[in-house]
Amino acid sequence: MDGVVKMDKKIRLAETLKRRIISMELAPGAIVDEISLSEEFGISRSPVRELIRQMAAEGYLELEANRAARVSSMSHQSLRNFFLAAPLVYIATTQLAAINASSIDIDQLKEIQMQFRKAIDENDLEGRVYYNNQFHLEIGKISQNAYLMPSLERLLIDHARLGKIFYRQPTSSDMQEDLDTAVIQHDQIIDAIERHNAGEAGELIRVHMDLSRRRMTEYVVPAGIDVPLTY
Repeated sequence: MDGVVKMDKKIRLAETLKRRIISMELAPGAIVDEISLSEEFGISRSPVRELIRQMAAEGYLELEANRAARVSSMSHQSLRNFFLAAPLVYIATTQLAAINASSIDIDQLKEIQMQFRKAIDENDLEGRVYYNNQFHLEIGKISQNAYLMPSLERLLIDHARLGKIFYRQPTSSDMQEDLDTAVIQHDQIIDAIERHNAGEAGELIRVHMDLSRRRMTEYVVPAGIDVPLTY
């Protein structure tokens, strides 16, 4: 019985820690305090360390010798790698999903999409980020490819964090228009997957990623400064 309770606490700790990282409650580079987590969740430091190692392997945390674990960084290099790799992985998983999808898979995607649309309508930032990630994660699961899933899951960590930073409450009509477009694109992707049209599904996800990349790049790249010319 004690083992079951300990496992439940460890599962709760894992879910909570991942949520804190994805939501940016724990910022990139923040130290993860083993002692505080052990006390907060009422478990010994040994399973906490084990979980930290597991989450480091998944890409949530970074480990260095003789240093405390830290939340994975979002450096210039990591963001560059994200923008290079994301289209490749998303297109591959979406095309495979179109080949492998069952009617049950499609129903699950439609359920997630319904929640995503609801979050958009209600200006629910947390919900938008969460259900967008769940949408692409579900497509990855449908793809049934053990080689691509670890890469997809790692990408989704930073995709969520970038979304959390940038897609705050809409501040302009064009941002709201992009959110509405994202909903339409999700519907189109589901339709292509349901029809098992891998080529169309791949092209749709590419266009969808271009929409996200443009918005995210606007956040990452600072606006130019107008400097008066002097002669």
